[in-house]
Amino acid sequence: MKHGKKYVDSVKLIDSLTAYDPADACDLAIKTSKAKFDETIEISVRLGVDPRHADQQVRGAVVLPHGTGRVTRVLVVTKGDKLKEAEAAGADFVGGEEMIQKIQTENWFGFDVMIATPDMMGVVGRIGRILGPKGLMPNPKSGTVTMDVAKAVSDVKAGKVEYRVDKTAIIHCPIGKASFGVEKLTENMTTLMDAINKAKPAAAKGTYVRSLYISATMGPAVKVNPLKF
Repeated sequence: MKHGKKYVDSVKLIDSLTAYDPADACDLAIKTSKAKFDETIEISVRLGVDPRHADQQVRGAVVLPHGTGRVTRVLVVTKGDKLKEAEAAGADFVGGEEMIQKIQTENWFGFDVMIATPDMMGVVGRIGRILGPKGLMPNPKSGTVTMDVAKAVSDVKAGKVEYRVDKTAIIHCPIGKASFGVEKLTENMTTLMDAINKAKPAAAKGTYVRSLYISATMGPAVKVNPLKF
């Protein structure tokens, strides 16, 4: 792959053989963020698990102390009094079965997170094959299937992120924007890594966190020392 001048210059700032301390890695990620927009800083964690086995899945959600820097559009699928509760909490879209029909018939995906009450999961499940591949299916483990819709909406708006190991045993997750600065990015990274470590499956053997990298949207990867977590 042929890279541009900015990317090539950014690579020169990084020693590929060094596993940096978290704060130093965040500093480098910021310095290599040279696009004209506020780039997202993303973490990639390779775990010592086998995702093919149900007892080695790693999935959860955590509220980052400084948020993600992005505006998250929330859809709440519920009924009864919970409709007003969701609206009052700041949900962008609120409804019942008609929202599921809108997604199904109009291919509408004007939201980033779907929250549903347990009594609506039978309806939501009808479009599970559509929501699943897009990572939008509500799940109790991530706190998006709950009767406490107000708290769920507040958490998402405050910067809640969901992490999930993919089929290659890697977790990809945003930890903020380049404009956050080193301190906020480091705190967000630490909070996320604490959650991932706590989610370690009992069936996982050997080294749990195999490797850890962070990078800006358009920048090169910076290796982080996993032993710091």
